[in-house]
Amino acid sequence: MKAAELFVRCLENEGVEYIFGVPGEENLDVMDALLDSSIRFVTCRHEQGAAFMADVYGRLTGRAGVCLATLGPGATNLFTGVADANMDHAPLVAISGQADTHRLHKESHQVLDLEQMFQSITKYSSRVVAPNIIPEVVRKAFKLAQTDKTGATFIELPENIMKLDTEEPPLRSRQSMLSEPPQEKVQYAAELISQARYPIILAGNGVIRSRAWKELAGFAEHLGIPTANTFMAKGVIPFKHPFALGSAGLQAKDYVSCGFSRADVIICIGYDLVEYHPHLWHPTRDRKIIHIDTSPAEVDAHYEPEVGVVGDIRHSLKRIAELATPHQGHPMRVLREALIEDMNQHARDEAFPVKPQKIIWDLRTAMDLEDIVICDVGAHKMWMARMFRCEHPNTCLISNGFASMGIAVPGAIAARLACPERRVVAVTGDGGFMMNSQEIETAMRLGVAMVVLIWNDGGYGLIDWKQHNTFQRSSHVAFGNPDFVKYAESFGAKGYRIERVADLMPTLRRALADDTVSIIDCPVDYRENLILTEKLGNLVSPL
Repeated sequence: MKAAELFVRCLENEGVEYIFGVPGEENLDVMDALLDSSIRFVTCRHEQGAAFMADVYGRLTGRAGVCLATLGPGATNLFTGVADANMDHAPLVAISGQADTHRLHKESHQVLDLEQMFQSITKYSSRVVAPNIIPEVVRKAFKLAQTDKTGATFIELPENIMKLDTEEPPLRSRQSMLSEPPQEKVQYAAELISQARYPIILAGNGVIRSRAWKELAGFAEHLGIPTANTFMAKGVIPFKHPFALGSAGLQAKDYVSCGFSRADVIICIGYDLVEYHPHLWHPTRDRKIIHIDTSPAEVDAHYEPEVGVVGDIRHSLKRIAELATPHQGHPMRVLREALIEDMNQHARDEAFPVKPQKIIWDLRTAMDLEDIVICDVGAHKMWMARMFRCEHPNTCLISNGFASMGIAVPGAIAARLACPERRVVAVTGDGGFMMNSQEIETAMRLGVAMVVLIWNDGGYGLIDWKQHNTFQRSSHVAFGNPDFVKYAESFGAKGYRIERVADLMPTLRRALADDTVSIIDCPVDYRENLILTEKLGNLVSPL
């Protein structure tokens, strides 16, 4: 068989269901081999969209999402989405075609050293230089992408190598097992928790990757420890849980920040530094930190663990809980109550344009608890992270490591393919929407039903927020938009425009019931950004 056929067989062997990508000249043989494969190729309108689809597919399934491009500009268009997956620790395998190996040593049409280029943003980057190494390269790429900490890998396929014959079989696909935490570390962590006066938990995305959310909730309840989550770990502890404090991650003082200010022991579980830099929640560098994760702690002056419990997070939590002394009462309950009061304040707000708090209230009310939100990057992300209540993990996906705009629309397509039984909403600003809005055609072609909720303020709202906080004026953040209703209809999708607050809830419910792509243009009042900043700046700890 041809090397391209072996390559596709190796992907099948890894359980690949979808490849998101754009065909090109240098991947002709692979594209042809896919015609005889069980793998479904999703033709995208831009390689960045393909990479974001693979990124979100990996986050939701725990299996590597796969994206494919041709050489040169096709490969460089993958770069942002691949970097996003790697920094956010989403399992992803990126593949690109490459020119004939006889051209790689010199200046040549569309040729870049892709193997070297992708090394900086992946766990593993390799070029297939002979047909017989394909099984090893593919197995290693998937093994490393799916091994904690999960991330992105890259394979480059020169076109002449893909045409050669080979008889190599695929290697057996195996998943590595996580190690058990050392007993002496478990014991010491339990002692520190027992001796603490005001312990607090910071739960990160690693809890979701390790599927340890039930153990986390049980750990917090059994030991009586208040628990905050990062943006990327929303839902890892149900918001209805009596010890849930909500999301930590605003780069400003918030109710949760007051909890960290009082804590003497901070238990970081599955926490990645890219989620929320420790100098923001541990500026004093004098608290005892317990690091519970599948890998050792990153080196940081504000993150020096007293003890690191490294191994299977589920087992670590169970074993520590068995040894630690539970705490009585809930000294930080007032923080939770203050946040709930803040969330409920705008439930009946009738101001127009719509306030962020009201949009979130209506969205949460209209959606089922297990439906999925893919949140883009922008001012709306800060509001969603803070105020959108989650009862289940992976029901509000927020990119907060690389934090790239443009992920919501392609991400929602991937979420619908990965979880067809659940409804999906892409929450995006007008800036982020227009970065990958061409993928609406992809969704329509696939018959994927989803809702796109655009927070429309006619500018880059988050940057405007930062500019006003710093300089009290704006600089080059405003832009114009198309008529989003007509834009939706031009794709064959449904378009809705919110013209009064009373229309928002029924429109959301109607759109969620649509068996197609529905785009909602909702004007947002981002004057609330500065009001929030002022409020948090004047916040006095209720503790």
